[in-house]
Amino acid sequence: MQRPSSAFHSLRPARATRGLQIPDQSTHKYTYLCLWPLLSTVSFLCLFPATFAATVRVGVVGPWSCDPLFTKAQPGVAAQLAVDHINRDPYLSQGITFDYVILEEDCETSQAFARFLGFYTRASGFIGPVNPGYCEAASLLGKSWNKAVFSWSCIGHELDDARSHPTFARTMPLPSLVLLRFMHHFRWAHVGIITSAEDAWFEAGLKLASALRSHGMPVSIVASVRNDHTSVRKTLARVKKVADLRLVILVMHSVLIGGGTQKLLLETAYDMQMTDGSLVFLSYDTLFYSLPYHHVTQPALRHNSKLLRAYDAVLTITIESPQEQSFYQAFERAQEQGELPRNLRPQQVSPLFGTIYSSIVFMAHAVQSVRASGQWMSGGNIAQNARNLLSKGFSLQANFSDFGTLDYVVLDTDGFSWELQPTHHIEMQTDMVRFLGWPIHFPPAGPPKTDSSCWFTHGLICRGGVNLLHMVLIFLSGFLFIFFSIGCSYCIRRKISKIRMVRGPNKILLTLNDVTFINPSLSNKKLSLDDSKASDSRMSISERSLKSPLSIQSPATYENSNVVIYEGDWAWLKRLPYGNFRSITPHTSDVFELMKDMRHENVNPFLGFFHDCGVFAIVTEYCSRGSLEDLLLNDDVKLDWMFKSSLILDLIKGMKYLHHRNICHGRLKSRNCVVDGRFVLKITDYGYNEVLEAQRFPYVEPPAETLLWTAPEILRGPYPGLYGSHPGDVYSFSIIMQEVVMRGPPYCMLENSFDEIVQKIRKPPPMCRPIVSPDHAPMECIQLMKQCWNEQPEKRPTFDEIFDQFKNVNKGKKTNIIDSMLRMLEQYSSNLEELIRERTEELEIEKQKTEKLLTQMLPTSVAEALKRGTTVEPEYFDSVSLYFSDIVGFTTISANSEPIEVVDLLNDLYTTFDAVIGDHDVYKVETIGDAYMVASGVPMPNGNRHAAEIANMALDILSAVGTFKMRHMPDVPVRIRIGLHTGSCVAGVVGLTMPRYCLFGDTVTTASRMESTGLPYRIHVHSSTVKVLMELKSGYKVELRARTELKGKGVEETYWLTGRDGFTKPLPVPPVLKSGCESKDFKVMLKKAVRKISTVRQVAQITLADEGNVMIHHH
Repeated sequence: MQRPSSAFHSLRPARATRGLQIPDQSTHKYTYLCLWPLLSTVSFLCLFPATFAATVRVGVVGPWSCDPLFTKAQPGVAAQLAVDHINRDPYLSQGITFDYVILEEDCETSQAFARFLGFYTRASGFIGPVNPGYCEAASLLGKSWNKAVFSWSCIGHELDDARSHPTFARTMPLPSLVLLRFMHHFRWAHVGIITSAEDAWFEAGLKLASALRSHGMPVSIVASVRNDHTSVRKTLARVKKVADLRLVILVMHSVLIGGGTQKLLLETAYDMQMTDGSLVFLSYDTLFYSLPYHHVTQPALRHNSKLLRAYDAVLTITIESPQEQSFYQAFERAQEQGELPRNLRPQQVSPLFGTIYSSIVFMAHAVQSVRASGQWMSGGNIAQNARNLLSKGFSLQANFSDFGTLDYVVLDTDGFSWELQPTHHIEMQTDMVRFLGWPIHFPPAGPPKTDSSCWFTHGLICRGGVNLLHMVLIFLSGFLFIFFSIGCSYCIRRKISKIRMVRGPNKILLTLNDVTFINPSLSNKKLSLDDSKASDSRMSISERSLKSPLSIQSPATYENSNVVIYEGDWAWLKRLPYGNFRSITPHTSDVFELMKDMRHENVNPFLGFFHDCGVFAIVTEYCSRGSLEDLLLNDDVKLDWMFKSSLILDLIKGMKYLHHRNICHGRLKSRNCVVDGRFVLKITDYGYNEVLEAQRFPYVEPPAETLLWTAPEILRGPYPGLYGSHPGDVYSFSIIMQEVVMRGPPYCMLENSFDEIVQKIRKPPPMCRPIVSPDHAPMECIQLMKQCWNEQPEKRPTFDEIFDQFKNVNKGKKTNIIDSMLRMLEQYSSNLEELIRERTEELEIEKQKTEKLLTQMLPTSVAEALKRGTTVEPEYFDSVSLYFSDIVGFTTISANSEPIEVVDLLNDLYTTFDAVIGDHDVYKVETIGDAYMVASGVPMPNGNRHAAEIANMALDILSAVGTFKMRHMPDVPVRIRIGLHTGSCVAGVVGLTMPRYCLFGDTVTTASRMESTGLPYRIHVHSSTVKVLMELKSGYKVELRARTELKGKGVEETYWLTGRDGFTKPLPVPPVLKSGCESKDFKVMLKKAVRKISTVRQVAQITLADEGNVMIHHH
């Protein structure tokens, strides 16, 4: 039961002006407006503290409606009882009135915290939460709100830090500490945790496992179960597989208070022979309340023999209670005093009832302690004063000297009776576990084995009982085994590497049997070197071009000696200097394998190493466009910025790949960048220096012209050109960038010789660098170039940074030539697809228009058949109704009207008719002049409704004509005569060009005769139609016209259709005249209209003539 919430007044002690946070606070602007009255009020209250009363509303937070067993705790009843006791206690209620509110905690942890946020204005302090999953967050909110948060179920020890959580207090000891005392006494360290699937229990299990592990306990498994056999059996099977497990903590409702999940779990464990004593099961939730155990029969064990035998493997830890003051006795005593409802049996209430009561009373003692000490009434002070309090609970008296120090007892059964007996007493204040004289009754195979005491000794690493000498021997044996394995694997790998060097599809060492030279006179030729010495340091551009590996100007015979065919593709040979290659060192083999593993679009792949006929050369793929130097010097190739940026970006991506593989090129220059047939730049000569060093070639200083790409710090070293570095490669890249941008050799804008340039680079100042004009490239590109040739290597960017900056130079656009061409093709394809889509949509619209027009000209079924190309066979209909109408005096009206006026008249009239027939099940057959023909029952038969549909339509048309006006003769009424007839007919499509759906038969002729013999504003009906209408009994009103002569039919009885029951539309009044004769009033109106029209036309002609004269005079 929950008391109605009331407005909360600020709680202030005698010396304070602020208190627990006020739920219904005003906004700040109103606070400032009311500042002076508030100060006056505070001064008044300080003068009269004894007369001031405040209300403390305690919020009891928990998942009370999520679980029936939580509901059994009766939180409203417990809170009401506690509040009543507090308010009657003169010590606790000095100027303070306590109230409560039950706050529902969401069943899911993620939503529970969100709901807790909304409790700010509803309570002065909180008892809870029950779900430990968001205890820390709730405590921090309490700190922010300055409201006390008292909880019994929060587990984390970090909550006890008064600096981080000043408003948090425990109403009970940490459950993990109670369990540690128990585990320490029995020396059971290896523990497993099984939780119920509900969020509150699952979070409790996780927090408990974390707390035990923080104390060094080996928690082997944390599992959750649902209340079904499959889930329980699977979880217990997992627990059974865990080795050395001693204790299983069941984090769920105890079976002794009705926990169904624990009941099913223990019964299943009994069936799986897990309750034989090898494991001890421990109930967790009994730590939070005082379970009655003094001479109390447990109903759950009394009525279930299997559960009784299974519970022999269960120990229960609960709060100690005096023998004369158990929970049941305290509950009954409160009922006798009229404080609790009589309809509640103690056995039907969860003992958690007492915990809720005790927590509220405990908070009241803390509030009174703050008030008595004269401190500010704040959440932090209330939590701080919760220490060292003596508080009487519902069925116990506890000394809370350090956030809750209660005493606990360990309960056990004897395996036969239904009562629990206390076996051990756990004193939390002294950390002692005392034996009470009743031994624990373990199953036959028990008790579980004990663990080493090292698990419970602080600062000691537990070996788990393993002998130290054995550990050392095992370690040495393992080390020797690993060392021997590494040695063997190295030898095997070296052997495999040697085999792979000369055999298999990926072999590296090549001979004349593997390659075919384009120039067969190899013995009389020498393979060229790209770094051969030049006779003149200032050699011309053309001379340097001829010494490139591949010249695209003319494939000279000298150059052809470097080209071979390997595995069906052209390859290029780069010869190494003369040296000792009688044996390849292991280090050289490693370099070759590393080079073989290089796979990137912008890295020229290493195919192998040629050694035969005294020639030793590195074999790479042949690139038909030659080197980058050749491409730049070829004036026949037009290079725009897109082309240049594409080449530079390829170079950046290739070097980026090499540096990610921790490879320094060391010889990067435009001659070592080759271009294939797709204009993709590829880097070659990587690993060249490493091969020379591995084979211990003598160092020969390269000529000055080959050092123009070398970084200053390398030039100053002892062996320039032999060793490289990542910053050195960045410097070389900047010189290549200058070549591409300027489309000229390095330093082509300077007049100095190569030796002079190298000396200036080696020994600045002044610093010697290329001079690039902004006319040749974007300013961002020039700035990037200058960053790359910075004198200080550590200030040069990496190729990752260069790649990002260069993309910004091109605004993120792709610069690959092939990609650009493909983008153009994709754009053209997209435009073509869009055009096709538009044309398709237009075609579909026209098709729909055509189909709509076709369905307007022909019946839908006939139109569909014609679209399918099938023949529409003529069809006979037993009974249809036809409608014919024409305009009386149409010939006279036409004679006195312009042709366009006649067309407008018929169009307006037939549009009106078409609007009417849309509301009826009829089909418009055709219109000829002023004649209008409609049918019902064809082409889709509709039983006998065709006569009713035609009759209703005729009445609606006649009503519409009554208000119809001609545009050019609004004073002349349009009088129509209508004829109806019912009978059989044949319908079919006639013709191929402009096909028409026509009706044939005597019925058509008779219907036409009914119309021609009718009178204005009359619906002339044949007896056949009248017969069908009468059968329908729809209230049609007909009048006998008498016998009428129908041309070609003789004399027959006909009728006038004058209305229908429920038809309320006005009908025009028929004129009194003889058949076939126009009335005199109609002729008079027609003559007046004609004269009026003639006058209007004459005035119009005169006006036009005057306007024409004015125009002529003006000209």
